[in-house]
Amino acid sequence: MVTVRLWCPVFPSEDPEKVKNAILRIFPSTELMETEKGFEGDADLKNFSSLIRKQKILDSTRNMMFKGARDGKITIRLNKQVATVGKVSFAEPRSILGALEVTILCDDPEVLIDEVAPATIDGVELK
Repeated sequence: MVTVRLWCPVFPSEDPEKVKNAILRIFPSTELMETEKGFEGDADLKNFSSLIRKQKILDSTRNMMFKGARDGKITIRLNKQVATVGKVSFAEPRSILGALEVTILCDDPEVLIDEVAPATIDGVELK
């Protein structure tokens, strides 16, 4: 069983609709709920996995997912400004402008990472 949970802060200087649209560009099937401090919701990884293939960033995604894997949970942070154009870019843990935080709960993180961001050799996915 895989559960994908999103959380993204919205700062006073930001337009909440633009932040919401940025999230939906990466995770279009998400039903977002607005909270006092931002947006949250449950998602799936289908579009995310497709985007990282189109952008040819499987290796860096794989690396970030392994770095964020702990005890049946994977946490990654995405740059919400870059997401406005439908691209995936990883954010620093303490980004000043905040980041889209993606928390993935799963039984076997290594298997999930292999599915979402498979290993490559010379840019070609290993199967």
